[in-house]
Amino acid sequence: MGVLLGESHDSDGFARAPQPGDGAGGVAPLGVPAWVWALVALLVGVALSIWLAQGQQQRVDARRHAELQAAADSIAAAVGDRLRTCEMLARSVQSLFLASAEVEPGEFDHLYENLRPRERFPSLQAVAYAERGPDGRYVTTLVAPAAGNAAVLGLDVAAQPANLAALLASRDSDQPVLSETFRLLQHHSAGLTGEGVTLRLPIFHPGPPPRSMAERRERIRGSIAISFNVASLIEDSLPYDSTGPVFHTTVADVTSGSPKLLFDSHPHAHEDAGPGTTRTIAFGGRDWQVRLHPPEQAFAGADGLQSVLWPGLLASALFALLVWSVLTSRRRALEQGWRMSRRYRESEERFRVLNDLLPALVLLARSDDGGITYLNQASRLRLGETAGDLRLSSLFGDRKLGARVQAGELADGSPSEAMLVSANRDSFWASISTARVDVGGEDMLLMVATDISEQRQLTELLGYQASHDALTDLYNRREFERRVERVLRAVSTGGPPATLLYMDLDQFKLINDTSGHIAGDQLLIQLATMMREQLDGDGVLLARLGGDEFGVLTPHDAVQAREVAERLRRHIDGYVFVWEQRTYTVSVSIGGVALDHPGLAFKDVLAQADTACYMAKESGRNRVHFYSASDDETARRHGEMEWANRLRWAVAEQRLVLMYQEVRPLSGASEGPYVELLLRFRDQHGRLVLPGAFLPAAERYGLMPMIDRWVIRTVLSNFDRLHPGGERLKLATINLSGASIEDESLVDLILELLQAHRVAPERVCFEITETVAVRNLSQVARFLGRLRDAGCKLALDDFGAGMSSFGYLKNLPVDIIKIDGSFIRDLLSDPMSYAIVRAVTDIGHQRGLVVIAEWVSGSEVMAALARIGVDYAQGFGLHQPEPIPLHHRPARSGTALGGAGGE
Repeated sequence: MGVLLGESHDSDGFARAPQPGDGAGGVAPLGVPAWVWALVALLVGVALSIWLAQGQQQRVDARRHAELQAAADSIAAAVGDRLRTCEMLARSVQSLFLASAEVEPGEFDHLYENLRPRERFPSLQAVAYAERGPDGRYVTTLVAPAAGNAAVLGLDVAAQPANLAALLASRDSDQPVLSETFRLLQHHSAGLTGEGVTLRLPIFHPGPPPRSMAERRERIRGSIAISFNVASLIEDSLPYDSTGPVFHTTVADVTSGSPKLLFDSHPHAHEDAGPGTTRTIAFGGRDWQVRLHPPEQAFAGADGLQSVLWPGLLASALFALLVWSVLTSRRRALEQGWRMSRRYRESEERFRVLNDLLPALVLLARSDDGGITYLNQASRLRLGETAGDLRLSSLFGDRKLGARVQAGELADGSPSEAMLVSANRDSFWASISTARVDVGGEDMLLMVATDISEQRQLTELLGYQASHDALTDLYNRREFERRVERVLRAVSTGGPPATLLYMDLDQFKLINDTSGHIAGDQLLIQLATMMREQLDGDGVLLARLGGDEFGVLTPHDAVQAREVAERLRRHIDGYVFVWEQRTYTVSVSIGGVALDHPGLAFKDVLAQADTACYMAKESGRNRVHFYSASDDETARRHGEMEWANRLRWAVAEQRLVLMYQEVRPLSGASEGPYVELLLRFRDQHGRLVLPGAFLPAAERYGLMPMIDRWVIRTVLSNFDRLHPGGERLKLATINLSGASIEDESLVDLILELLQAHRVAPERVCFEITETVAVRNLSQVARFLGRLRDAGCKLALDDFGAGMSSFGYLKNLPVDIIKIDGSFIRDLLSDPMSYAIVRAVTDIGHQRGLVVIAEWVSGSEVMAALARIGVDYAQGFGLHQPEPIPLHHRPARSGTALGGAGGE
């Protein structure tokens, strides 16, 4: 190209004028015809263009394949998450049946309304319960929601073989089981198309969990079914753009070996449009195969306007013509030389313009020193106008990699990823290919690069979202579990110890209830930011485990970890949250577990941390508690779990016992016996156990409403046999727990039993504690108001021991207040206790209430109480509790366990 055109030379090197014989058909350099040189130039250009186009197509194919793989993982995970959500819904319904031996339709509907499953599971059709009859058939007795599912009630599950097969499989395995697809009864009655499936969970009769298949078949009581439209469930999990599903997705049930199509997003598409990928979802005893194909046009090749092939072919043709033109111009006159030079320069410029149109970055560098000699327009725009002054190796963020590229070690044309740095020090990721080329006899390095920063950012974003909580930007529970399990494996192989902290905010529900969930979310964000600042630089992993629970994994021993926990607790305790002119103080309870010996499992470690956190809350909240196997408090909590199992056993074995304690008038006059009913538990050795041993477990594990119902049924069905006085019994007091107050259907049960057993309502008194009353004042007032309207008496127990506010008496429809025994115990020795008893008595009488003193120990205290004006006295010093004079039978197995009272 550097040869002066338009001249020929003799052998002595002097220029001569063109000869008449010279022309287009003349002989070119080296004696080779001009058309051969032109053809060689064309072939080289075409080969280079095809090579560049293939590289570009490979990168496009790789990117699309990666998108297809990521989409397959996302869809399979989304379908699996929805199935697990369905399982959690079934578990929630199962817990209702485990807690109550008989579930009424109203309770079933209330549970469904509280769970609001269709907000998270739009494809849900119905939640149903099929009860096993004496003949072994399973007939549906409960269904929610009622709308659209009326046809399901009374359905014999045997009429649907696939449904029955899932029911029997779940019964034998005590695990959730998915059925084969079949047409749902609701679809048939409504004339709809499409098939559905059911998720089945068994319900067993009360008792210890069955251990064998024979025991499960013997104790099966019924089955829970969650039915949903399988096509809708899968369709809700697909990614969409403005034209519909992004990928051609099919899902088939391959459990039996022969695929059964469940869903096809593009029924008329061809599956061989491009390479596909599959994922298998194993859940509920079934295997669903998810298969993805790109749209038919996705793998048709790079867009013609964006491909480097056509500009390259055009440039090759022009270059070949240029070579031919140069080699055939010898017959032109010397005076035309300047014109030929100009035309040559114009052709070269056109070639450069065409090369500049390529979207890829094209660079040419000397192989000896790496000096850059050429950059196309895309390179100048991305790397900077001054990039031509740099060495090839200086364009790489990794200096060692840049040196290898400049040395030609990677000049095999294969693509690789590297971080490139522009002249103004901006960095970006690119897919690069390098090759050695000969330019004018000089060895050069040709590098072609494509910016893939956006693709890498998308991949990193997807990875970040998979491991971080969307609200607080902390690590999520899945990533936290993965990190803890990695530490446990390291500890098992002799690695350094670590510590796990489990954090639960105190009274977080109060903020959600008073200011809304938006306020609660904002508090979590602010606390996450504050905790991240406190833990920065300590090598500590902070994660949000869900709700208001956080986890911390520290690379410290228990002593250093306790310092970290205390630092977090102090900063959270001193944090003031302001929301819409309201201020809240926040505190946290923290449980810790040392990860310092091999053999630990994650589920056991998390359970221990949760136990320690619970102990911190039980000890008064806003404190740190580390788990210890010998910890008396921890042992007590495990004891509560044992008590919960024993209480369920007590109902089945008729071990609950009712006793009565008389309440004596201080005036001396009595219109008939007045008693308070107390609950005891008879253990396997025949000994009576006081309620203080088992009631905490009943309250913690949600058994109190069951106990209260048992007591109410037993008392009202045997009312005239509760006391030796028989029908002379004036008043009997029944204690109610806080959990029962929240169940408004209990009032309907009480009124029904009063009428059924013909018990006068004015002879029955229901008693609650002060702390229960003020927990939800409006709900308690509404609950008690209905009982009082029916004629029942109402008593407020432990008055003065809780919030100690006389203002509550204005809003609670009570007839009796019972002064807390701690004041009566110190009545004769503590002037303050005496003044409090007098004040409560005076205010109670002003409100027209009967005042009762608890824990009365003897005649001196009774005399003092009589002088103050207290109406009644109760205590072990006056009357020891006695069994009620009847051999009462516990309520039928469909009722629950129930409340206790007394000193």
